[in-house]
Amino acid sequence: MNRLDIHPEVARALADRRPVVALESTIVTHGLPRPDNLATARRVEAAVRAQGAVPATVAVVDGRARIGLDDATLARIAASDTIAKAGLRDLAPVAAAGGSASTTVGATAHLARLAGVRFFATGGLGGVHREARETWDESADLDALSRCGIAVVCSGVKSILDVAATLERLESLNVAVIGYGTDRFPGFYLTDTGHALEWRVDSPAEAAALVRARDELGLADRAVVFANPLPAADQLDPALHDRVLAAGLAACAAEGVRGKEVTPFLLDRFHRETEGLSLAANITLITRNATEAARIAVAAASAL
Repeated sequence: MNRLDIHPEVARALADRRPVVALESTIVTHGLPRPDNLATARRVEAAVRAQGAVPATVAVVDGRARIGLDDATLARIAASDTIAKAGLRDLAPVAAAGGSASTTVGATAHLARLAGVRFFATGGLGGVHREARETWDESADLDALSRCGIAVVCSGVKSILDVAATLERLESLNVAVIGYGTDRFPGFYLTDTGHALEWRVDSPAEAAALVRARDELGLADRAVVFANPLPAADQLDPALHDRVLAAGLAACAAEGVRGKEVTPFLLDRFHRETEGLSLAANITLITRNATEAARIAVAAASAL
């Protein structure tokens, strides 16, 4: 039985070779507080449409992988207290049980490409966690991107991670990381993590040309990451960021928070301790990334 349901609007766009942008659902269910989560999901979909592309939010609903959600389903998952968070390894168990789950970056990328979607917007990638030398804690997003030929626009990796180690892993996995209008690697809430990038593009047309070159060189099975930083005026104050992060990491250690629970734990502390400033930055960056992913998708479609 085929467990993939493609929304009719998305299916028509793919059949007509029109631009489609995949969007992850974890930000809706686990990344943002209510009611901001649903409002932001709608805002992000609207940002994609404003550029002439079709949004395709990805989730597993009642055992079916959905590529594109109607508004009622989007509202349903945004309101749920029990919906799971599914990485790539979790997709089969959730589907077999007839369950529902939001999808992480890796799971979203996999399902999107399975449906034929080539472009994807998210907030920040997962990566290598701090203390990974002892814990071996590394996001499955990285391996998934090394096996999935999608172009993803993000604001780098979450600044709570080991950024240097994450960049090293992406290099080892042959995942190209390209600055989008920048030579510096962003860190989610932060414009610049202090790490330089070797390659950059400065327009949607240049980004689309790079994706096309990747495909023509037989590298279409690996992702391209376009790192799109927040403008400096919109980033979280770096000093405030560092204070909240240090306190959050200490709280993780004291409370025994480990594994996949670390990221939501720390993001929740950021939302509370920055009195909404991190939430505003998060909403801004995901909306900007969706806009740029749509612009790149439109440029790629126009070159066909």
